[in-house]
Amino acid sequence: MGGANWLRWPWWLGVVIVGAVIGTRFVCGGGGSANASRYEEALVSRIAFGSCANQTAPQPIWSAITKFNPQVFIWMGDNIYGDIKRPLKLFGKERTIGPWKNVPRFVPASEQEMKSKYNIIKNNPDYSRLRQIAKVIGTWDDHDYGLNDAGKEFPAKVTNQRLLLDFLDEPQDSPRRKQAGVYTSYTFGPVGRQIKIILLDTRYHRDPLSSDGSILGSTQWTWLEKELKGPSSAITIIVSSIQVISNLSATTGPLFSMESWGRFPKERGRLFKLIADSKRDGVFFISGDVHFGEITRYDCTVGYPLYDITSSGLTQAVEKVVPTPLHFMVIFLAWLTPSTMRVMGPNCRFRSCTYGQQNFGAVEIDWDASPVAMKIEVRDTDGILVTGVNISLSELQAHSMNSTATSKVGKDQRHCSLEVSLPWIVRYRLAIFLYCFVAVLLAALVGVTFVAVSVFTLCLRKCKLD
Repeated sequence: MGGANWLRWPWWLGVVIVGAVIGTRFVCGGGGSANASRYEEALVSRIAFGSCANQTAPQPIWSAITKFNPQVFIWMGDNIYGDIKRPLKLFGKERTIGPWKNVPRFVPASEQEMKSKYNIIKNNPDYSRLRQIAKVIGTWDDHDYGLNDAGKEFPAKVTNQRLLLDFLDEPQDSPRRKQAGVYTSYTFGPVGRQIKIILLDTRYHRDPLSSDGSILGSTQWTWLEKELKGPSSAITIIVSSIQVISNLSATTGPLFSMESWGRFPKERGRLFKLIADSKRDGVFFISGDVHFGEITRYDCTVGYPLYDITSSGLTQAVEKVVPTPLHFMVIFLAWLTPSTMRVMGPNCRFRSCTYGQQNFGAVEIDWDASPVAMKIEVRDTDGILVTGVNISLSELQAHSMNSTATSKVGKDQRHCSLEVSLPWIVRYRLAIFLYCFVAVLLAALVGVTFVAVSVFTLCLRKCKLD
């Protein structure tokens, strides 16, 4: 084979090859764009997503995800549990809970420890099989960011950003490796059937939880506005590591609270307004973090229902922290906790429409249906549906009426009132129930103790008389 054999090729083949090279550069490259976009022309109809994967826990769920055969898999955060959790100690030299607490419960791990934990996940055989069939993308949350509930103040975020991008096989020349934060976007599919996936970074620039400050930071907000007001796509999935629509902290207080956009009401309002102003159709959220699965929606902000599909976690789940005989209590408390945003329907395995075991999220799109149809679901470790909604893209299109009129019409709808607007007796019914339950238990304990002491005293007197 001589080096000059290329001269014998048909001239048109050379044109095709050159065109393909140029086209690939245009279609697959992000150039110097700050969002490090990747474009794929193949039609995408199946997307899986998940969060909260403790690298030391059993991970049977990867088999179910692989069986679903997704073309794209999205990590939504807590991809590893990189920080170190000290045991609960009320007494002793290092006290992690109680009024005498003197050390933090969570501490950061070293760079080498973080890298080792990522390797455990990456070398999992079932996860490796998923990587062979699907494009894997993702963002982070607090535990892979490096510290529980941490925000912009965390000093190791630069190093840990590099470790996450290594785990995701991000190219060394990616703009994502040069920017402050891991936010980015991807567009998949041919024109007219494109899916845009926007990955937010809710950690790198986030102000303290009690501040009602910023979650994204000014640079990321500018980028996000450009993304949403850019070229249209049939579907736009916004990935947030924390819940966007649900604000259960408004109803679980003062017992406990969870991170969510609802704890930053100004930021959440800004996000909703930006989506509305962009006039972008087909937008919905996916989120993680909370260790249970649910689907929520908000009908009164952009002219069509905004859905948030929460899938959490791949290994971590609220029912795992209590003994199996007490799982019914977790299910009952989930049902008792009020939520104005949760989607309730016959597709739910439990009446609460939440799922407290390991789970993953799944999106299936029927592009040939008219109108285009979508199944958005949460599935268990066997790949079986636990909660889901079937919607058409025509439902995710802004109405012709203006947003004010839409809001007025929506006031009578179920998914139109935020949790913070509930009457206090409804909003705090979980706390009221638990306080009453504890009071009854204490009263019963006092009663039993009193009866026991009385019986013992009577017996003692009788013995003396005898």
